[in-house]
Amino acid sequence: MNVPEGGTATYSVRLSAQPSGNVTVTSTAASGGDTNLTVSGGASLTFTSANWNTPQNVTVAAAEDADTTNGSRTINVASSGLTTVPVTATEVDNDPTTTQSLVVSATNVSVPEGGTATYTVRLNAQPTGNVTVTNTAASGGDTNITVSAGASLTFTTANWNTPQTVTLAAAQDADTTNGTRTINVASSGLTTVPVTATEFDDDPVTTQSLIVTPTSVTVPEGATAIFGVRLAVQPTANVTVTSTAATTGDTNITVTGGASLTFTSANWNTNQNVTLSAAQDADNTNGTRTINVASSGLTTVPVTATEADDEPGSGNTYITEFQAQYAKLKASASGYLSPEGIPYHSIETLMVEAPDHGHETTSEAFSFLLWLEAQYGRVTQNWAPFNAAWTLMENYIIPSAAGQPGGQTSYNPSDPADYAPEFNQPSQYPSPLSTSVVAGADPLANELASTYGNRNMYAMHWLIDVDDVYGYGTGRGSSLTECGDNTKRVTYINTYQRGPQESVWETIPHPSCETTRYGMSGQGFQPLFIQGTGSAQWRYTNAPDADARAVQAAYWALTWATEQGNQSQIASTLTKAAKLGDYLRYAMYDKYFKNPGCASPTCTAGSGKSSSAYLLNWYFAWGGAMDGAWSWRIGSSHNHGGYQNPLAAWALSPAGPTALRPQSPTAAADWNQSLTRQVQFYKWLQSAEGAIAGGATNSWDGAYAARPAGAPQFFGMTYDVDPVYHDPPSNQWFGFQGWGVQRLAELYYVTGNAMAKTVLDKWVAWAISETTLGTGSTFQIPNEMDWSGAPSASFNSTTGTPADNPGLHVSVRNRTNDVGVAAAYVRTLIYYAAKEPTSTLGISAKNTAKGLLDRMLLLKDSRGIVVPETRADYNRFDDVWSSGTQQGLYIPSGFSGVMPNGDTIVPGKTFLGIRSFYTSDPEWPKVQAYLNGGAVPTFTYHRFWAQADIAMALADYGSFFPAG
Repeated sequence: MNVPEGGTATYSVRLSAQPSGNVTVTSTAASGGDTNLTVSGGASLTFTSANWNTPQNVTVAAAEDADTTNGSRTINVASSGLTTVPVTATEVDNDPTTTQSLVVSATNVSVPEGGTATYTVRLNAQPTGNVTVTNTAASGGDTNITVSAGASLTFTTANWNTPQTVTLAAAQDADTTNGTRTINVASSGLTTVPVTATEFDDDPVTTQSLIVTPTSVTVPEGATAIFGVRLAVQPTANVTVTSTAATTGDTNITVTGGASLTFTSANWNTNQNVTLSAAQDADNTNGTRTINVASSGLTTVPVTATEADDEPGSGNTYITEFQAQYAKLKASASGYLSPEGIPYHSIETLMVEAPDHGHETTSEAFSFLLWLEAQYGRVTQNWAPFNAAWTLMENYIIPSAAGQPGGQTSYNPSDPADYAPEFNQPSQYPSPLSTSVVAGADPLANELASTYGNRNMYAMHWLIDVDDVYGYGTGRGSSLTECGDNTKRVTYINTYQRGPQESVWETIPHPSCETTRYGMSGQGFQPLFIQGTGSAQWRYTNAPDADARAVQAAYWALTWATEQGNQSQIASTLTKAAKLGDYLRYAMYDKYFKNPGCASPTCTAGSGKSSSAYLLNWYFAWGGAMDGAWSWRIGSSHNHGGYQNPLAAWALSPAGPTALRPQSPTAAADWNQSLTRQVQFYKWLQSAEGAIAGGATNSWDGAYAARPAGAPQFFGMTYDVDPVYHDPPSNQWFGFQGWGVQRLAELYYVTGNAMAKTVLDKWVAWAISETTLGTGSTFQIPNEMDWSGAPSASFNSTTGTPADNPGLHVSVRNRTNDVGVAAAYVRTLIYYAAKEPTSTLGISAKNTAKGLLDRMLLLKDSRGIVVPETRADYNRFDDVWSSGTQQGLYIPSGFSGVMPNGDTIVPGKTFLGIRSFYTSDPEWPKVQAYLNGGAVPTFTYHRFWAQADIAMALADYGSFFPAG
């Protein structure tokens, strides 16, 4: 474990089996080694028959010293009668480096048989002359593993701190073992760094057996957990596998799903899940029960299931509260999940915000599910739910090959899309489509097709109608394919299409797979958005912050699973996460691949990667004709500060873990550049007070219009106080502060990025100053904000630091006790405090995070942690379009269509008028009374993302600060 000089780090201890009496475990620093390293907390821990498998933390501190070495010391973890476990603590020095050494990105590398893997090398200090570094395979070990590139690297006074890549290869062989070999990274006069390379064998296993993962499962009391089962070898006939609870042990734990599974010659190597449930009881012990996984003639595999109790006194308070919150989120009775297991946007159906119905869901919700399951794996060491969540995401919100008819084989990267300008008002639509405006070249399509063997996109669409409330999944029988969807539920839909002023109240929901069956007869919905005759087509839109959050979750899953020695359990999912990051690079590009600084539709088109902003923009989209005759791809010219994810960029870059390295040749380098650019963007947008302002655009007014005179620019993009949408202004919501800066805080925690620290120091101080901790469950955090001024100067340096912005200001208009936003904010404070445990601001961040969490825990109900909220905006349900106010549902003259439920789409209709199903909602009478002149209605909403973020805030706090 690494301990920052002047700071602390923790490791956790638990027992492997339930004891009959109390067990005391001591952690004692050895007499030798770096005496600056000491045990400062948890030196003596007591485990009982109730808390034996709940991890307790030991804190190791590193005193400040004047040297520049990273000393180590052994901490002996011991208990009478048990084998002592040595923990190596290494000080990470923060003094200026004067002693030269080698910095290697990974000292344990997995190399697939017949494939390659990489690690990087750099120097830690500038040399006076050239330095040669060799990478040599040791004479012993698995000789199939060799250094295939980068055997000799040269570092100069200019490139000494730029990582250079070493490639290892593992030759194909006939055995079934995973051999290892040491690669020695060496340079004259410097300490050699050994890298352990392990071959992952791909040869077929010939002996049949049951593969069960994991074999130790924690089941939250009152909820469920799963483990996966598959066969080792393809069978010649069907194989039945049973999972049976032992007659002894905690009888509250039972098998409630997958008790009997059938494997065939087709599905033998696909995991099938067994579901365990733990009944609610009144005790506070964590009982165990063995589940025997068996099949005739095969060795039975025992699975140890442990109940995670949720009564007071059952362990680390915040970890216990995480488990209780997790159990509520996963319990079928709570209603967060659809029958398919998809997270709804909210339990409640009468819900209008970004989604226009509570039982729609978003890519955002899927990304929070992944992150939640990563945290569950962190606490329980059970990674089956994390893998299952990624499979669920692939099945339902990443369009399949069948869902992309024609496979985009007609796509021409040299002509990615026809131009259609955006307009500031919905009433200016439909937009004219132009073939005369030249789009730039798409530099990713051919590389991705070469890497993955096809032109299908691997990215989430942002919105699905889970319960098919609108009905686009019903009424099959059209002669046209419906994007491969053979169900009558869970349909791809879209809403926003008409510029920055189109609020949710002015949208017209339409199917992503447009057969022209609904909307205008024979033309569908396209004539609402684009001039001309509609045609049968499909189109998907990606929200990049969600895909980046999925990568972020995968990074933490890898980190926590590796700490447990369980990384092999999620290896295939990590490969998928790297692939998602490969395609996510479309978020870096201008909408029509125009170069930065474009101020006219006729500006120079991009070539190569010149049109990349290396930021995460608001969306990218792709689509084509149902018959595959034509297809297109676009990016977005608008970049919002709240959408950036520098932690994900780092994880996908050469500095990140090898397991998350995208396969495309230029992907890691793109993400390395994006990492720097994103952190610079935060700094360029930071107000004098500390909050992060809106963003920047490369297409003023969405039509490459002339830029405002004198407006500051960031790499050719013009500052925009509220990029993307204006109703309400996109950067008035404090939630984008919490989400965006939390990712920056994680980057700082992981890498110590100096510019990230500068931004965080100011932001954290500002946010805390705007936070009030009241009595009981009361608290107030910022809600809506107002902005004035602009960044002080344009910025265009690939390595520099943007200037401060004394003329860019924020003021808090009003405050809130929104629990979801508070959770995101708390997690920002937690990561900052974990990195700055002894600084005054770090201590204040920890105390504020704890204060908010403790107050939110007093707001529990049977399904989560919630507060009531008033919805004055629900007066817009029956708004009629007005040219004077430019509000209401605009339907252009001449358009006449129909929704699947028979509601007509004609001028004069309202939001409610094309969603008449809302009048049957149980909560509707409250809204109707309001529309009739009554009081503003109050609702208590259980949003999945918010409740998941609360759970993760509890897990983060309990893991970093187990003493409370």
